[in-house]
Amino acid sequence: MTAQDKWSEWLLQKRFGGDQQAAEAGMRVLLGVRDAVLKRADLHAGDTLLDVGAGDGLIAFGALDRVGAAGRVILADISQPLLDHARRLAQDMGVSERCSFVNAPAEDLDPIDDASVDAVTTRSVLIYVKDKLAAFREFHRVLKPGGRLSLWEPINRVAETFAPGWYWGAGVEGVEALSERLGAFYRALQPLDSDPMLDFDERDLLRQCEEAGFRYVRVTLSIHTAPARPASWAGWLNTSGNPNIPSRADEMQQLFTDDERALFESAVRPRIEAGGQLQRSAVAHLVAVKDGGAEPPDLT
Repeated sequence: MTAQDKWSEWLLQKRFGGDQQAAEAGMRVLLGVRDAVLKRADLHAGDTLLDVGAGDGLIAFGALDRVGAAGRVILADISQPLLDHARRLAQDMGVSERCSFVNAPAEDLDPIDDASVDAVTTRSVLIYVKDKLAAFREFHRVLKPGGRLSLWEPINRVAETFAPGWYWGAGVEGVEALSERLGAFYRALQPLDSDPMLDFDERDLLRQCEEAGFRYVRVTLSIHTAPARPASWAGWLNTSGNPNIPSRADEMQQLFTDDERALFESAVRPRIEAGGQLQRSAVAHLVAVKDGGAEPPDLT
């Protein structure tokens, strides 16, 4: 890839920090998410799917078998480098003629005609959108009557990333002051009450979806607590939690002296490499149907 932006750099490089085992485990999870999103989209042969925030095409390419030879997928993303990457993947897979690529943000899908798609999908997209209501209105606009919306969004307020005594899922006994310095750094970058990743929950998604005009809506909140998997220290350091923040290694380089970095590593590294610390995650699954079609018997 000759050109990159923060979105492509994170998705293709920093998401798993170069840790192959973490990448494989993460992709297994993501494939399950893809299948859940597509199942809720209720796709049929011949449908046109718009995948908003398509990234590297995980959901869009996964939909091709479901829409069949007569169907098509539209990959929309704010990142042109990611669209270029997805276009190359489509060429490699021999599916280019069934795919379209649109450079547009979720809240302004102007290149997509009104009432032109059968389904809209998103995954971890609205967490980057400040005006989520505008995005829902765009989803409603481009859907045909009776069209389906299926989205999956982390609810980061529930996850409590900055809970006392923890730093990104690792216990920090003995280096609490250093951990708090790191937490304060991230809270300044992404304030809880104003950052798009943190300033909403599943009830806001429901309200905004209704305000956008959807008549049939179901939101399911899933909260999971599970032990962290063992991870390599290098991979953990080089991972960035999202495209808007630095990697942990870059963060520590900015905030710690050499002695402080060594102290933090001596306390936290064994816990990262051993795994087992409890981690919490929360996700909202939203399914909605645009008025004009029959009420679906089941939105699960």
